[in-house]
Parts: sequence; structure tokens; C-alpha cells
Amino acid sequence: MSTNLPAPLDLQPMPVGRTMTTVDERLVRAPLPRIFALAADVERWPALLPHYRYVRYLERHADGGGTVDMSAYRPFGIVQWPTWWRSSMRVHPPGGLSAPAVRFTHIGGVTRGMEVEWRFQAVAGGTHVRIVHVWDGPNVPVVGPAVAALVIGPVFVHGIASRTLAGLAAAAERDAG
Repeated sequence: MSTNLPAPLDLQPMPVGRTMTTVDERLVRAPLPRIFALAADVERWPALLPHYRYVRYLERHADGGGTVDMSAYRPFGIVQWPTWWRSSMRVHPPGGLSAPAVRFTHIGGVTRGMEVEWRFQAVAGGTHVRIVHVWDGPNVPVVGPAVAALVIGPVFVHGIASRTLAGLAAAAERDAG
């Protein structure tokens, strides 16, 4: 295994006041290190989550993050709508100086500029996991922000993120037995 990995990306705190904000959260009845490990291991998501098509690292960083291409289906009945995005990913593991988090900045695809944060907090009975997506929308004058707030956020982002969180929670809870 190479130890000459690039330094992690310095992602700033989550922005506020964006046009679109979606929040997906739940209590995962598993220890924080278990659900965190599953969430941070994005390359394994397609094996755990049937709606994920692929996750490919283009570049890896020492913190477990890097640049990743991700693709998932958003189901609409029998139709599976394929989505794709490229993200810069940063991992703040449990026990570090920062609160446990997995952060993404979308740098390619329709959602370029979207910021995503997975937060983890140990609570009675397991771990509270909160996923926040914020974005000002696609760079389309006049309609971009409305499309983000009315369609992309509630239909696509929430539709995929809620399934992702539910699937990883089920895997963590199964393993926590």
C-alpha cells in the first residue's frame, strides 16, 4: 500500500443561505464507528445499495477521501433514472479534532457546486446521522434556483439520499446484531 497519497482537501464549513437545502436524518441503531465506516467507504456502496450504479475513485487522499465519480438511480415506478456526479470528498473520522463527518463538494455533473455533509453523533440507542445538501442550483438564468428547490432537491437528492441512509443504516444495524 502506497504511503505517498496526496494531502486531504481543505473543505470549508457548510455554507448557509443557499437556495436549496435538503435534510435526511435518522437514528441508526448501531455504534457510531460502524455506521461511520460504512458511510465513509463509498466505494463499497454499490455492493450494499441496489440504487447505486458505481463509485470510482479518481484520486485518493490519506484521510480516506479524494475525488470520486458516483452514480445512482432515482426510481420512478418501473423507470430507473440514472444520475451522475463527481465530488471532492473529505473524511473527518471519529476521535479526531473535528466532529465525525464525511463531506462532499460536487465538482462535476448537473449538481456542480452542491455541498453535502454527513454528520454523526452518538446518542442513546445508537447514532444520529444527518445528511445535509445545500446548493444554489444549476447555472441556468432565472429558472436554475427554482429547479433546484422544487425538483432536484426534493425529488432527486432526497430520493437518493434517503435510500442511501436507509440502506447503510440497515447494513450497520445488521452487523451490530
